[in-house]
Amino acid sequence: MKSYKQAFDSLFKEVNKVVVGQDEVIRQILICILSNSNALLEGFPGLAKTLAVKTLAQLMDLKFTRIQSTPDLMPSDITGTYIIDDKAGKREFKFQKGPVFSNIVLADEINRATPKSQSALLEAMQEKQVTVGNETFELDKPFFVLATQNPIEQEGTYPLPEAQQDRFLLKILVDYPNFEDELKIADIYSEHEQPKNLKPMLTKTHIFTMQSLVREMPIAQDLKQRVVKIVQQTRKEKDMLHYGASPRASIGLILAAKASALIEGRSHVSVQDIEKLAYPVLRHRILLNFEAERKGMTPDQVIEQLIKKVK
Repeated sequence: MKSYKQAFDSLFKEVNKVVVGQDEVIRQILICILSNSNALLEGFPGLAKTLAVKTLAQLMDLKFTRIQSTPDLMPSDITGTYIIDDKAGKREFKFQKGPVFSNIVLADEINRATPKSQSALLEAMQEKQVTVGNETFELDKPFFVLATQNPIEQEGTYPLPEAQQDRFLLKILVDYPNFEDELKIADIYSEHEQPKNLKPMLTKTHIFTMQSLVREMPIAQDLKQRVVKIVQQTRKEKDMLHYGASPRASIGLILAAKASALIEGRSHVSVQDIEKLAYPVLRHRILLNFEAERKGMTPDQVIEQLIKKVK
């Protein structure tokens, strides 16, 4: 397991040449990739969300496409469409693949697209396939949707439906860098040339191997029980929540904790893995009620209280 920690340490070092001050964001994106799941990144513009995803795609030698979400984006702009192909005087319909046919799809500012276009990604995210007309097309593997969104307080946004938010393993909050990191960013991007294309450090084979290792990672029965108790507690807290998380959250939290252990070079899951990842796994799967909102509570504050209540 130590060799994997060394590999991830080298990966972080390479990412830091381009993306500064977002180590936890990078780590959580990697957890999603190792869990074969999707990630939702939320933060204000200019915090390197897109750059982080693109950099990781380069370092993993994965095909990368970007979908810029706008209110006039159509589902066919995402999945692809049939076009008339004229060959040797014969016309026939040919399917032209859309940007979803990739390894890492960045759905940029996903909450600026209309619900109809947002739902076009649902099948791809869950089933790893796309249905157009009567035909179903398998997507390349590995396949991940890494979506970014602006905070919902901003104008011109369409909040993601709960069913679609549930398809994301983690909701990753991207915050502003500290003073030292921002000074380093200013140095890199205002005084020097931007870093050149990065050399791949991992391959698809490495990713498939590590995804298998995550599934096989042992977790103690009492830790599994703790995960389920935390998730079930979200359904009991009627004082703070309208509704809680589904069993998908229990599965996701266990997988994310296993991936975290692999990144750290450990051969087992710890209680710290579970408690740390409970926040990004649950924060988009719970809905605060009026009383909690009146007190000015955030989803993370509610999750903190839930964890303390579970013995």
